[in-house]
Amino acid sequence: MNNSIANIDLLNLAIAFIPVVGVIVILYRWSLKAGNVVYAFVRMLGQLLLVGYVLTFLFSTEHGLLVLGVLVVMILAASWIALGSIKAQRTAIYSRALMSIAVGGGSVLILVTQGVLELEPWYQPRLMIPLAGMIFAGAMNGVSLAAERLHAELGRGVDYVEARNLACQAALIPVINSLFAVGLVSLPGMMTGQILSGVSPLVAARYQVMVMCMLFGATGFSVTLFLIQVRSLVDLGGSYEVSVAGKADGGNASGNTSEKAITEQSGG
Repeated sequence: MNNSIANIDLLNLAIAFIPVVGVIVILYRWSLKAGNVVYAFVRMLGQLLLVGYVLTFLFSTEHGLLVLGVLVVMILAASWIALGSIKAQRTAIYSRALMSIAVGGGSVLILVTQGVLELEPWYQPRLMIPLAGMIFAGAMNGVSLAAERLHAELGRGVDYVEARNLACQAALIPVINSLFAVGLVSLPGMMTGQILSGVSPLVAARYQVMVMCMLFGATGFSVTLFLIQVRSLVDLGGSYEVSVAGKADGGNASGNTSEKAITEQSGG
């Protein structure tokens, strides 16, 4: 098979924007913030152009420490973004999210790159960075869903064990759905990219099996570690419990949700 993928001419690439312009016109006529969509596409083009130059530089590097630095930045950013759904507790539990994503996602990344692919050198940027991006993004989404659901369930007065189980189940729904849908509803990005570049579909399918396993494992491990670590805050009456207690007790008494009132109620 031909192992090269055809380059897309800029004029041909512009054709892809025809449906985009059509939707923007509809949004404009319906007064639905078409300007925000235009901004989103301009930003997308700038980000992809920038990341293209950055990846070109990283893929040519022969320094493992530089690649390791990129992985650290990925983990730090993913941990912070994961807690965006519960911003009031973000600072208090950031270290736990960081540890969960670093250990859960990092262990799977090591297993895949060193055990399955046997990268040589170990930091081969062309494979290490894209795979790390997929793994840490999956772990980030899982932790985000788990944190939001745990916060909501504890706020309803559900005990920790039941809230933990519901949060874990909710966090795994997207990745489990993707397992059911792959090959039937959609061809995932990695498999599609390989097929377009001329790789045999059978070989591409093996790589996609690896990707699905690593995404499920990284998400599952990260979510589990996060939920286990957060329990200490709930048990010890840390800031996470204080905030949740305020939500749970707000409708029962006078409705005063200030931290002082919550602390006095907990202490009494």
